[in-house]
Amino acid sequence: MDVHPGPYSLYLIGGPMCFSLYLLLLHLTTSSCNKESMSDPGQTVPGEEHQQSEPSGIFVERPESVTVTKGKNVTFVAKVDSSSLTRKPTMKWLKGKWLDLGSKAGKHVQFKEVYDRNTKIYTYEMSIIKVVDGDAGGYRCEVTSKDKCDSCTFEVSVQAAQEEQQDNILESFKRSGDAGEDAGDLDFSALLKKRERKKKVVEEVSVDVWDILKAAKPCDYEKIAFEYGITDLRGLLKMLKKMKKVEPKTSDAFLKKLEPAYSVDKGKKIHLTVELTDPNAPIKWFKNGQEIKPSAKYVFESVGNKRTLTINKFNLSDDAAYECVVGEEKCFTEVLVKEPPITITKLLEDVQTVVGEKVEFEVEVSEEGASVLWMKDGVELNKETAGSKYRFKKDGTRHILIINEATKEDIGMYHAFTNGGESKAELQVEDKELEILQSIADLTVKAAEQAMFKCEVSDENVTGKWFKDGVEVQPSDRIKISHIGRTHKLMIDDVESSDAGDYSFVPDGYAISLSAKLNFLEIKIEYVPKEDPPKIHLDTSSTGGTGSTSSNGNTNTITVVAGNKLCLNVEITGEPVPTVCWMKGNEVVSEAEGRVRMESTTTSSSFVIEETVKDDEGCYSIIVTNSVGEDKVELMVKIVDVPNPPENVICTSVGEYSGTITWDPPAFDGGVPIKGYLMERKKVSSPRWTKLNFDVHESTTYEAKRMIEGVLYEMRVFSVNSIGISQPSATSKPFMPIAPTGEPTRLVVDDVTDTTCALKWHPPEKIGAGGIDGYIIEYCKEESDQWVQVNEVPVEDNHYRVKGLPTGEKMLFRVVAVNIAGRSPPATLSQAVTIKELVENPKIRLPRHLRTKLVKLVGEKVNLVIPFQGKPRPVVTWSKDGVLLEDNTVGTRTSEVDTILFIRSAERAHSGKYTLSVQIEDMSASADVHIQVVEKPGPPVAVRVVDVWGFNAALEWKPPKDDGNCEIIGYTIQKADMKTKDWFTVLEHNRRPGCTVSELVMGNEYSFRVFSENVCGLSVEPGISKNTAIVTKEGLSRNRPPFIEMDVNHSPKFTKPLVDRCVVAGYAAAISCSVRGYPKPKIIWMKNKMIIGEDPKFLMQNNQGVLTLNIRKPSTFDGGKYSCRAINDLGEDEVECKLEVRVVQEKGVEAKK
Repeated sequence: MDVHPGPYSLYLIGGPMCFSLYLLLLHLTTSSCNKESMSDPGQTVPGEEHQQSEPSGIFVERPESVTVTKGKNVTFVAKVDSSSLTRKPTMKWLKGKWLDLGSKAGKHVQFKEVYDRNTKIYTYEMSIIKVVDGDAGGYRCEVTSKDKCDSCTFEVSVQAAQEEQQDNILESFKRSGDAGEDAGDLDFSALLKKRERKKKVVEEVSVDVWDILKAAKPCDYEKIAFEYGITDLRGLLKMLKKMKKVEPKTSDAFLKKLEPAYSVDKGKKIHLTVELTDPNAPIKWFKNGQEIKPSAKYVFESVGNKRTLTINKFNLSDDAAYECVVGEEKCFTEVLVKEPPITITKLLEDVQTVVGEKVEFEVEVSEEGASVLWMKDGVELNKETAGSKYRFKKDGTRHILIINEATKEDIGMYHAFTNGGESKAELQVEDKELEILQSIADLTVKAAEQAMFKCEVSDENVTGKWFKDGVEVQPSDRIKISHIGRTHKLMIDDVESSDAGDYSFVPDGYAISLSAKLNFLEIKIEYVPKEDPPKIHLDTSSTGGTGSTSSNGNTNTITVVAGNKLCLNVEITGEPVPTVCWMKGNEVVSEAEGRVRMESTTTSSSFVIEETVKDDEGCYSIIVTNSVGEDKVELMVKIVDVPNPPENVICTSVGEYSGTITWDPPAFDGGVPIKGYLMERKKVSSPRWTKLNFDVHESTTYEAKRMIEGVLYEMRVFSVNSIGISQPSATSKPFMPIAPTGEPTRLVVDDVTDTTCALKWHPPEKIGAGGIDGYIIEYCKEESDQWVQVNEVPVEDNHYRVKGLPTGEKMLFRVVAVNIAGRSPPATLSQAVTIKELVENPKIRLPRHLRTKLVKLVGEKVNLVIPFQGKPRPVVTWSKDGVLLEDNTVGTRTSEVDTILFIRSAERAHSGKYTLSVQIEDMSASADVHIQVVEKPGPPVAVRVVDVWGFNAALEWKPPKDDGNCEIIGYTIQKADMKTKDWFTVLEHNRRPGCTVSELVMGNEYSFRVFSENVCGLSVEPGISKNTAIVTKEGLSRNRPPFIEMDVNHSPKFTKPLVDRCVVAGYAAAISCSVRGYPKPKIIWMKNKMIIGEDPKFLMQNNQGVLTLNIRKPSTFDGGKYSCRAINDLGEDEVECKLEVRVVQEKGVEAKK
């Protein structure tokens, strides 16, 4: 199969104009295919099956028709409510009849899809980047979901970019009087006239452009058209194609041939049909020159003289040229396959992992074998550039990006692109947490023995250091340090008393410390007398608890971590053997088995608390007694624990990509000072928490960054002390990062009086997810910087009138947008405004429908609203037929900007010419409005039968005395048999006051009645014939006088010529003329001497010699000279006119006088 370059490739190579030419040629190729379907809505396009679906209004917001300047960007937004849908809706963007824009996605045409889980609304956006002329036309968006569908259409009009004006451009501004806009519009007609004179100079050069185009190459057509000022490039190519086309030869075998081209969606079926002259003629079908045989894929059908080839399940291999052969005659066509865009059905998900782990990003697409482009932070990932770091895997519709061993360098945003969508996800890589598989234990050794501390960690590559009482241990002949795999050892040979102390192992790069105690056991031999008072030898450093031990005077304090075991081993001496008693406060601790117990021997006593809790904290004492004496020691046991979680976690402020949270310290710090805090966040719609810091944060305020604007987040905080990490705090209320809006745009002065100034502006270009709450207006004097706020409450409208200003002062104004994130940058007027009433000439802006005669029926309401402008407020007067209007049945009402004339019930006496006059001092303006009030006419008079012959009767009558105040357009004649008295209509819309009624029944007597007709309808009463027509059975023959045929042949002659017109761009326009001639002349419409042809933008009508050319939404390119030519065998005639298309300019800032 041949590979054709797509429109996206042409756009990259040749730019926007090449892309527009591509679309134009594609339109010319398929225009013959679309012509029949456009003319008959009931027919389906060949190859497209009609799918039955229930239309439903599921659009929340529909795209609107726009007029965009060439080279600018435009975005269309459609919103779909999915709350009532059973499955995800599918959106299609189409141009014209069938062109699917999903296959054209790229830099020029871009698509975006957003889903709001709260409102269940899908938002679809289509953006056209740098609009070109080829983008103009009709568009359609279709949304389907199982058994529901909806569609809407919109138009795109492209206007040329306006040239920059030089020097004092404000002197060319003038107020428009008939632009159909609000008062105060500025008219740029003076500038347009200058450009018109330049165009006339170019048109005076006599050059035969057609000869140049015939000899030029197709790639030079655009250059030649631009050089000679031809703006209708589409019409030029059509005309050139017709001039080069050879007149087709009449076919003897085919009544109807194949269309030049067909298009069909991939997987659908298509029908190719021809009609033959001979129903019995044999027929053959060929594909790319090879004969097609009947099969399940290719089905041949024969009905009468129609022959149909049906191709089922159309795929890419069927995209070919097809040929139908009957005898020696052939007809050809080309069938193009339209591939649906590849959409992403399963989106990427964010991944959080640790260093060295394997990472997989998985995405699912709508079709197997589709291509997926992977990118990281805007850089493409492929097999050539990625090396062994990345692997790409395909499994049906699943596409997987595999990162073998994740590192910190892999952190970033990963994108997956198809030609119909995209998805992105974020990868976060954290350092791997170290797990302690075996901790070091306390040792008690004797002199000359070996002491060995041993620990095991999860990562065999982790190194560490050994410390004794905070001092690093250095290896020697007696002290050896080893690291084998995950095991770390410290061995001390020939232990001495100086080796006793606290030993700890600290892994490099981790905030972890493993501690243990080395106890040196000395063997002392003393002479003990037979009687010795009891003595308690207490060494709190040998306790079984973990923590710190301190001694303050006679009070020993032992600190134990909650949950650990506390074991106090106390050596006791005395002869005879003393008795031991442990007490907590005033309560004696028993020797029974339990969580708190005591164990005693002849030389020692142990106090044990299993799994210490906060209630175990307090003052303990040991008392030993014998016959010689007594000894007592008091101990203070302090229980420490991890702190409570922080309290009152709230978000105090947000930014575009950040949020600031604060919290209160925990109510209980665990008995030791708080070192800091750890923070986590998560999206409200996600169950996964993400760590924000790995080092403790000491402050109770934290700014979280790298968040997505418009997404709801939650945060929680952990407290950290030397014991450990607390439980998480209560989750904060959801908050959304929102940025302040951009500054308002296009701030201009709309009106100025002696004490007020009216401003108007457009919303900011960048609004963000927070929206706009309103606007604040401020002003100051020209040489001052003290801004005064006008409104306390933000206004929601885009206009505002500032009142109470000093007359004659020069003031500056600025507008600020406000939302939940704060104030936007201000939009300030570039020049100061003088507060002074302006004098403006009066002008009347007469609506278009009032520029012609206004026709109303008797009894209808008449309500005319006519805007005007002028300053100060003009004096308005109405008159009828030159006399001041004083009719009580006609009311008027006038405001500052318009006047209203209303009639509650129109009568024929109200017909006439109404004149509106607007006057300011010695300046005035006036406009005429013609009103015609009509009603149904009266009946015809003097209806009689003037002659009866054969089965015919001749009738005559006179026009009605009352024509209803309008022209009689015809008569309706009815007959009634005198036997049955039933009336039947025999003629309608008869224009003459007479007629001949035929096909009467012999022997019957007939009566006749006639109704007159005008634009209001038939008359209420008919005119009945005074005599009857009797059809006798005899004397059927009648000698008629010889008929002399009148020669009505004459050459075409235009009875009403074309008239020059000036129309407004974007509004439908029409030009008309009338012609007489027999035989009926052939009508040809031309623009700039080029035949218009079958361009869908133009509609040509011929109603009994009245010729009308309708132009649909004309643009500046549709201006020029239009001509109409009528041709028959006796001659030809031609008329022409000039059509000027004017673009309505937006209001600008008034020049300071």
